[in-house]
Amino acid sequence: MADKKWNTSLIPDQRGRVVVITGATSGLGKEAARVLSNKGAKIIMAVRNVTKGESVADEIYKMYKGADIKVKELDLANLKSVRLFAEEMNREYKQIDTLINNAGIMMCPFSKTTDDFEIQMGTNHLGHFALTGLLMPLLKNGTDPRIVVTSSVAHKFGNINFSDINWEKRKYNTNRAYGDSKIANLYFAYELVRKFKEEGTNIKVTASHPGWTKTELQRHTNLSGLLNNIFAQHVSMGTQPTLRAATDPTAESGDFFGPAKHFEMHGHPVKVKSNKLSQNREAWSRLWDISEQLTGVSY
Repeated sequence: MADKKWNTSLIPDQRGRVVVITGATSGLGKEAARVLSNKGAKIIMAVRNVTKGESVADEIYKMYKGADIKVKELDLANLKSVRLFAEEMNREYKQIDTLINNAGIMMCPFSKTTDDFEIQMGTNHLGHFALTGLLMPLLKNGTDPRIVVTSSVAHKFGNINFSDINWEKRKYNTNRAYGDSKIANLYFAYELVRKFKEEGTNIKVTASHPGWTKTELQRHTNLSGLLNNIFAQHVSMGTQPTLRAATDPTAESGDFFGPAKHFEMHGHPVKVKSNKLSQNREAWSRLWDISEQLTGVSY
């Protein structure tokens, strides 16, 4: 693609913008918090481990004396926690300008969330679905508001079984379950784009994926060994698609950003195209209805 090499120097001034980042204690989320703090954004780190979050915030304060960071507890695998976080945000803030739905888990052993959802679909999609809906009043008050949804190249092996979304009737396959959660991210993003366009809402929705980036996300996989050390790109590069999706003034609703090189595994972020199955509008709508039913959050 003809994009010039996008990099963080192209991020516009973020002063005055309230940016919520889920999963900001490590990997992509931590790096996004660092970079956007340096650009002047007010960062809300929405994290499961508050102690770890405070430690990361302290690191960033030492780098940038003017940083403005708040650490708040959010467990995406627990809808009660999601609701409490959203209630606190709605009490304390008048707007959110950017929501980066970054947190995720990858290819872990079978388990369930507090609400009895399969852990990867529950955390990666359903938790963020509920969160985004509950924060919608603040997003609608935002200045040039934007929602960023984090997917993966693994969406290409996702194919959701809608009659068994929580893997209760089949032998569990953690790789496939991860792929399902990542195509779910795109179904969610694309259906949100469609709904906003239909109702005339001015919130921009973009998506991103980091290619092959070395993060703690891979701790349950065999990628965390030798191959990861040889082939994975540094987190500073892997976070660039997220940052471009969050800040590029030329980005349009529905744009999907990923690395430019080596089958979208490495390199500077460019607009990429998700697979054919992710373009299935019937699947967007079906997942949306199931997500509203399971979470009890209606947009």
